[in-house]
Amino acid sequence: MASQWYSLVSQKLFLASTLLDVAAQAAATGSSAPTQKLQQEAATQGSIELLLRAKQLLLAMIARLYQKRPNRPLSLAELANLIGDEATEIEFLTTLERDSRSWWSHLDQLETAQNNPPATRKTVNSENIIAVSAETGPDRSAQALRKTLKAIKQFTDNLEAQHGEW
Repeated sequence: MASQWYSLVSQKLFLASTLLDVAAQAAATGSSAPTQKLQQEAATQGSIELLLRAKQLLLAMIARLYQKRPNRPLSLAELANLIGDEATEIEFLTTLERDSRSWWSHLDQLETAQNNPPATRKTVNSENIIAVSAETGPDRSAQALRKTLKAIKQFTDNLEAQHGEW
């Protein structure tokens, strides 16, 4: 049963990777045409959504590995309540959650950004400009998304291999 969840998580990660390829192709054309920019943004947001879905399914996969059915935890805290704080996966994911540079935290940041409207910007002119600031928010670059994708894939593969041995 757990291998079906592993397949589902892997499928979402593969589709996210495919959309990242689409975003890279749209960016590589070098065109500033609105259609190209729209395709790139759609592919980027789509890959983020698939990564977030994979994260949710990963929680369900872990619950299934511990034979907790039909529960589908929506957060790490819910999973910890379900299988216990001392489970290896909970300890590892909690450590990742606390590390602001981890793939888990990156996904949390992406989710927050996807679930909120973009910040409004003031119009800049010579009278009100004080300093130039970088846009805040999570790194949505293809490179950062691929790094996160590879990390969640590695964790999922290791989890399946570890529990598949039992």
